[in-house]
Amino acid sequence: MDEARRLKIAAAAEALTHVKDGMRLGIGTGSTAEEFVRLLGEKTANGFKVIGVPTSERTAALCKELNIPLTTLEETPHLDLTIDGADEVDPALTLIKGGGGALLREKIVAAASDAMIVIADESKLVDTLGRFPLPIEVNSFGLGATTRAIQKAADKLGLSGALVLRQKDGKTFVTDGGHYIIDANFGRIPDSKALSDALFAIPGVVEHGLFIGLSETTIIAGADGIRTIKPSKI
Repeated sequence: MDEARRLKIAAAAEALTHVKDGMRLGIGTGSTAEEFVRLLGEKTANGFKVIGVPTSERTAALCKELNIPLTTLEETPHLDLTIDGADEVDPALTLIKGGGGALLREKIVAAASDAMIVIADESKLVDTLGRFPLPIEVNSFGLGATTRAIQKAADKLGLSGALVLRQKDGKTFVTDGGHYIIDANFGRIPDSKALSDALFAIPGVVEHGLFIGLSETTIIAGADGIRTIKPSKI
């Protein structure tokens, strides 16, 4: 097993200690979240009771393979806890998510939960967000106009960088919700709240990968062991 996967499993195992019998659980998407799902599957196989809301079709398929009971937000609109990964985490526990393309569902599930715990390896910790391209989920209708509006909003905030329409297997990537994703290579994002507000003001933007104020705990696995981080006030 390589070191990166070992760290992901360690973070996932620590997160699992926060899951109590009978919980209504949001279950995230991505490589670290999948390690959590595998560990959760082992526990439910031994009689542990949870019911989960997956944040993507990929996660749902893995949960079904492992016989983890599932529900929907229509059936269970209030969740106790969400466990999910992140592409970047800053000191305030603001996140960039969406590298796996599930940011809309991930944010809906996190917002429906009493608490969110993020699991990651130490490479995801940054002083300022933006090293990882920011995913922006957009409606396919009016793509050119929406892209232009995103560029104008970025210019006003002093941000620059390529806006790249995500591709997969030689085709435009389509989210589970039927939308496209623009990956914005802005680099350093000094004011995530201002950028969030500017993006939400654009009609063609469905959602973006800045998760602000949703996570109160991040579990980081590193060479020196496990750290549990609470947000600093910056």
